Amino acid sequence: MQSVESRFDEGIQRYQAGEDPIALIPIFQEVCDRAPKTSAAFTCLAWLYLLDDKPNAAYKTAIKAVKLNPQDPQARVNLAIALLEAGKKGVREHIDAAAQIVAISAELREELQHSLEDGLSRKPGWKSLQRVRQWLFDA
Repeated sequence: MQSVESRFDEGIQRYQAGEDPIALIPIFQEVCDRAPKTSAAFTCLAWLYLLDDKPNAAYKTAIKAVKLNPQDPQARVNLAIALLEAGKKGVREHIDAAAQIVAISAELREELQHSLEDGLSRKPGWKSLQRVRQWLFDA
């Protein structure tokens, strides 16, 4: 059996190689089950759920990611997008938190911008992501 770390790395590599998010969801679910305190795994899983049009699953997973690491702007953005797509309230709090974090860290800002561009390339016309990107980077 592969270690949790190598399974996580495999999932990331396969994602970066362009593999369909649906095929990757079980890998990240397994990592989350085996390492339930690994915020990065929950953040990735929430993102995959969003790409797969599963906002309620993304919402539950993103909440866990934010609880584990409130300083992760990607986790906050995932939660904001899930809230938008599920028609729930509370989006502004997470946008504001992500904006504060990326204002302090150029590296995190760049990573988040890259992630949002990646999301739009995988899911063109993604309205919720476009709104979040506009709020964070076109303000």
